[in-house]
Amino acid sequence: MPKIVDHDERRSEVLSAARRVIVRDGIDAATTRAIAKEAGYSNGVLAHYFADKDEILLSALRQSHERIRSRLARRVRGVSGVAALREVLLDNLPLDAERTQETRLEVSFWSRSLASEHLAEVQRAEAEELRAAVRSLLGEAQAAGEIASGENLDDVTEHLLALVDGLSLHLLLYPGRLTRVDLERLMLTALDRLVTGRG
Repeated sequence: MPKIVDHDERRSEVLSAARRVIVRDGIDAATTRAIAKEAGYSNGVLAHYFADKDEILLSALRQSHERIRSRLARRVRGVSGVAALREVLLDNLPLDAERTQETRLEVSFWSRSLASEHLAEVQRAEAEELRAAVRSLLGEAQAAGEIASGENLDDVTEHLLALVDGLSLHLLLYPGRLTRVDLERLMLTALDRLVTGRG
């Protein structure tokens, strides 16, 4: 009797293998051969599920983003405004092993996006979703009187997202300079200043 193959599961295994290779060895090392070896499959199996390496890499990034969205949905369930914003911002920092791997994956794509307009478009679309969520939560917080009514919420959104990116990069590039506790403290201080109107 022929073995029944779960194609979705096999595809997911390949994407998990691609993420592991990117996080461990860098995006340039994520060749189809390296991904196939990591997944325990032949290159032919990869070709059956993906058109090329770029499709594998993009699919791995999108799968990671989907996992992050699902986790965030659980974290903000039942909260709104500043409380939800706090959860969203902290969840996007590399404060544990899982989020550090997600951040390494994301940052790995940034340099590649500079040379690929298609990849850059995907990155922008994915980033816009986070930007819209932060902007919406700021609007909720402002409407609830949790932050000053005079704040320019578009500027605040960009400021907070730039802080997330900067702190995340800082931890990855200079692991001895800041701890995860420092990252959380710096982010919460920025949010507290916004709420209290001190900065």
